Amino acid sequence: YVAAVYEHESILSPSPAALVERRSALELMGRNLDIYEQQVLAAARQGAQIIVFPEDGIHGFNFTRSSIYPYLDFVPHSHSGKWNPCREPCLFNDTEVVQRLSCMALKNKIFLVANLGTKQPCEHTDPRCPADGRYQFNTNVAFGADGTLLATYRKHNLYFEYAFDTTPEPDYAFFDTPFAGKVGMFTCFDILFFEPAVNLIRQYNLKQIVYPTAWMNQLPLLSAVEFQQAFATAFNVNILAANIHHPTLGMTGSGIYTPVKSFIYHDMESYGGKLIVAEIPVITADCKTNLESNVRFRENLHDSCRTFTSTSLDDEVCSKEHEDTPGRVSGKGKEQSPPSFYAEMMYDNFTFVPVWGEKGELQVCANTLCCHLNYWRAVLTDELYALGVFDGLHTVHGTYYVQACALVKCGGLSFSTCGQEVTDATALIDFQLWGNMSTPYIFPLLLTSGITLDFADHMGWKNNHYFLSKNRTSSGLLTAALYGRWYEKD
Repeated sequence: YVAAVYEHESILSPSPAALVERRSALELMGRNLDIYEQQVLAAARQGAQIIVFPEDGIHGFNFTRSSIYPYLDFVPHSHSGKWNPCREPCLFNDTEVVQRLSCMALKNKIFLVANLGTKQPCEHTDPRCPADGRYQFNTNVAFGADGTLLATYRKHNLYFEYAFDTTPEPDYAFFDTPFAGKVGMFTCFDILFFEPAVNLIRQYNLKQIVYPTAWMNQLPLLSAVEFQQAFATAFNVNILAANIHHPTLGMTGSGIYTPVKSFIYHDMESYGGKLIVAEIPVITADCKTNLESNVRFRENLHDSCRTFTSTSLDDEVCSKEHEDTPGRVSGKGKEQSPPSFYAEMMYDNFTFVPVWGEKGELQVCANTLCCHLNYWRAVLTDELYALGVFDGLHTVHGTYYVQACALVKCGGLSFSTCGQEVTDATALIDFQLWGNMSTPYIFPLLLTSGITLDFADHMGWKNNHYFLSKNRTSSGLLTAALYGRWYEKD
């Protein structure tokens, strides 16, 4: 099917904390919707059957609870029956934004997904009802090609969004399409949590996801395109991800992702929006996810043994089926094993070992997690790389348990620069990276110079270790990592 996502540079309120009338709120949102309208038309002309817009694209951000109120539409939660806002504009009050979105879908005969703020009155007898008598939600809406409102999703994992309320229970939102079957949706920070994202995909066996986001890039492990791709790979799904475009805030990175190919946009230099249109295969629901199945790995195992450069690893991973740790460091390696050191990466205290020389085998451990690396590079460059491990609760900008094995390029040549944000690299490295992860939820990250993506040659489980291997990245290596989320320990 042909999909489109639009990375939108939204027109923002100059003073979001100021209280304004509904009329001026609608005027500001109308300017963003004018841009949406042009993009829907452009996408439809390119044959797109569905288009996705970003989180906060219509109203912007940094509101207070009361200052966002004039920007909120009333949208009945999806279970209340079929409604076509374009054809039935007078059914509810304060629905100007959804009417326009519905009409864009109808006029261009295209499925449309957008994000807006919504309100819902509540009774004071409801113990969760806020003092001002209403709920305010960060909401995605999905419209069919006839303008019908098919589904709503209210964001569950809010990221410092004081204007909005959390839903009492997570919404599991999806809608049917004639071209790709069931399509699920969630928003931004949701992608890092079990509820509702993982549960939605598993419970309803979804293979297509639409994903509005307003994501601030954080290297080396959580840049938008890097994690969106890893999610598509881990769950064997297609993701249509639309981010907002505000480079000064570190916000860019959208794409249309399949488990094996990506069409991405990441641009920290230029201004203005970007429409991405791509044709992608429908993944059928009988395909197993990489989390559930090692079949793809078993088929490739013979190749990975043949193609990987280090003989010691071949012997360990491919011949010995018993419980040996694959690639255990040989006696010779131990005598000269490089020093381990600590450095902060992503606000977490990682334990690192430097990656020196043209080839070698390394191991670094923290708590129960041991990470192993075999590497080889044809050309030694003047760049410091390090292998890091973290097994613990991440507590800055959200609380969640991470198990990570990461090969990263350091910011400079001293150990203290490892874990810094780096965007360019020249070293081409052949590697096999693996760890005895305690969670099945592993997101394989492979990021190359200029914030571009690469794909592993092989990955999967073997003898209770998850591994990722690559012969020669397409450009300089920034990050190769196994990012594990141990949801039960959050």
